[in-house]
Amino acid sequence: MKIAIVGAGIVGVTTAWELACDGHEVTVFERRGAAAEESSFATAGLVSPGTAAPWGGPGLRATVLRALLSSKGRIDGRWPLALRELRWLGQWRKASRLETYVANRTRMQRLAAYSQTRLREIRETRELDYERGDGCLVLLRSKRDRKAAEIGLDVLRATGTLFREIDADEARSVETALSTDTSLFGAIHLPDDEVANCRQFALLLRREAEALGARFYFGCDIAPLSRAEPRALSLAGGSESHPFDAVVVCTGAASAPLVRPLGLRLPMASVHGYAISANVREPLNAPRSAVVDARHQVDIARLGMRVRVSGGAEIGGSPAVLNPAALQTLYKVLHSWFPGAATLQAGVQQWKGARPMLPDGPPVIGASGIPGVWLNLGHGDHGWAMACGSARAVADLIGHREPGVDLEGLGIERLL
Repeated sequence: MKIAIVGAGIVGVTTAWELACDGHEVTVFERRGAAAEESSFATAGLVSPGTAAPWGGPGLRATVLRALLSSKGRIDGRWPLALRELRWLGQWRKASRLETYVANRTRMQRLAAYSQTRLREIRETRELDYERGDGCLVLLRSKRDRKAAEIGLDVLRATGTLFREIDADEARSVETALSTDTSLFGAIHLPDDEVANCRQFALLLRREAEALGARFYFGCDIAPLSRAEPRALSLAGGSESHPFDAVVVCTGAASAPLVRPLGLRLPMASVHGYAISANVREPLNAPRSAVVDARHQVDIARLGMRVRVSGGAEIGGSPAVLNPAALQTLYKVLHSWFPGAATLQAGVQQWKGARPMLPDGPPVIGASGIPGVWLNLGHGDHGWAMACGSARAVADLIGHREPGVDLEGLGIERLL
C-alpha cells in the first residue's frame, strides 16, 4: 500500500518504521525542519510502564478552580484560556473519577509494557546505540505521599508490573547519590523500567526506515483533510493534492484541526511541560538512571553525560512564554535530591514543549471511522513510553492482523 504519515515525532517515526518493515510504500510529511523537533525534542526520557498514568485522578473536585486561579494545582492555568481549553478542563475533571482513572491507567500501562518490549526488540535487532539506563525510582517524601500512591500500586499489582516498595536506606543504595539532607520516607523501585534519549532514538530509527525505502519530507505543513478526498494530501499554503491508499495522522496537538473537516471532533489540548538539561558536573553526584519525585511530579534522568529534569503541566497562555516559577521548581527539586550533580552556571538548555493530551489520558489508536484514515495520537507526556507499541499496533490493524496488545478503550469510539 501507498501510505502517508503526517508528523515525524517519535510516534510518526516509529509508525513509519513499522509500516516500512511490513513492505508498504511510506511517505512522511513533517512541518518542522527535522524529526522529533516538537514534543519529542526534550522529553523526560522515561520508558516506564510503571509510571504511565493519566494526569487526572481521584480527589480533584477543586483542581480545575485552582488551575484557573493559581499555580498550585496539578495543572497550571495560564491566561488567556480558550473556550476549548476550558471545555477540556471540565472533561478532564470528569475523567478523574476513581473507576475511570483506574481503567485508563490500566490501559496505558498495558500499552506501555507492550511498547517497551517492542522497543527492546528494535534496539537489539537493529543494534541501535543511544543514551539509556535501567531502572526507575519513585521517591516518596512522606507517609502522605505513600498513601497517595496506593491507587497506582493497586494498578501495578493488577497488571503484573514488577515493583518493590523499599525504605529510605535501600532507596539510597539504589541511587547512591541521593542527598541525605532531604527527608525520604521510602520509594517504589521499578527495576524493569528504563530511561532513554527519545530524540536520539527517533533520528536513528528514521535512518533505518529510510533504508527500507521510507521517504521523509520536512517543511511540509499539511492542509486539513478533505471530506471529498480524505486520503489526498496537499500543503496548507496551496499545492496539488496527492492521493494515497491510507493516511495515518500522528501530528499530536495539530491533529484536531487536521481531521475536523472529516467530522471528527478530538478533544485535544496542549498541556505544556518544561525541561532543563545540563552537563554532569560530577558523575558520583548524579543519578545513575531515572528518579521521579512523586510529590512535585518532577522527573530527573541521566542521559549519558547530561542530567535532564522535567515537569510541570501548563494549559493556556502563550507557548513561547516561559514561566519562571515552573523552571524554578525543576532547579529546586534537582538540588533537593542531587546537589552538585550538574553544571548550572552555563550551557543549560531550558525547554518548553506541548504535550498533546486527551482529557481521559490514553491515546487514540486505530481506524478513524473514515475509510483509509488512521489515527495514532494523543499520547500526552507518555508518547515515548507508548510509541513503539502504538506504531506496531497501527501497522497490524492496517495489515488486517490482530495486534499483539489489547486495544480495548484506545479507539476513537470512546470519544464519540
